[in-house]
Amino acid sequence: MSSTATIETLYTATDLSAAELDHADWDRVKATPLTRYWSGNPAPADRHAEARILWSDGSLYIRFVCRQTEPLIISSNPQTETKTMGLWDRDVCEAFLAPNPEQPNRYLEFEVAPTGEWIDLAVNVKPGQRETEWDFDSGMTTTARIGKGQIIIAMRIPWGERIHKPQRGERWRVNLFRCVGGSKDRGYLAWQPTHTEQPNFHVPEAFGWLVFDE
Repeated sequence: MSSTATIETLYTATDLSAAELDHADWDRVKATPLTRYWSGNPAPADRHAEARILWSDGSLYIRFVCRQTEPLIISSNPQTETKTMGLWDRDVCEAFLAPNPEQPNRYLEFEVAPTGEWIDLAVNVKPGQRETEWDFDSGMTTTARIGKGQIIIAMRIPWGERIHKPQRGERWRVNLFRCVGGSKDRGYLAWQPTHTEQPNFHVPEAFGWLVFDE
């Protein structure tokens, strides 16, 4: 089930902030499409999204651009000062990263909503169980922009003790996701489908590869 699919990042000499959604470097990196549900079935075009990934000497940057034609499922009273538990029950974009490719079952989970709300977690998947470090603190910052028929979501994740600055050519394990829609027609999009019976993103053996450009 292990995927050989690859996302190539692009190095930028600019220390971007999460708010720089329109920086020219975003146009220089190849977009990664999210067009399928977790099951592998195609998602309708009006739910498609794409992601682009940059990295610098200071941080990793991920930007999602999502088509949005249905009502947003978001908090009526969002707060962005601290992590928001249960964010996965609303509209959200997610990135799972395993900096040690030899241990893909140990990964970091980052989520951002169209409101700019966020959560970061450290996860360890074991046979029959999943351990979550709820107080993991990555120092991530986020931004979001809601437009006509589109939302843009970005996260900036600084290098630190738990997510080391990579060397050029280094390869990590990764998967990208989008949750969209209400409970009656909830959509769970995955860059690399997990092919589980029920929607489940926590399948590290399905992760693809993130390659830091040389």
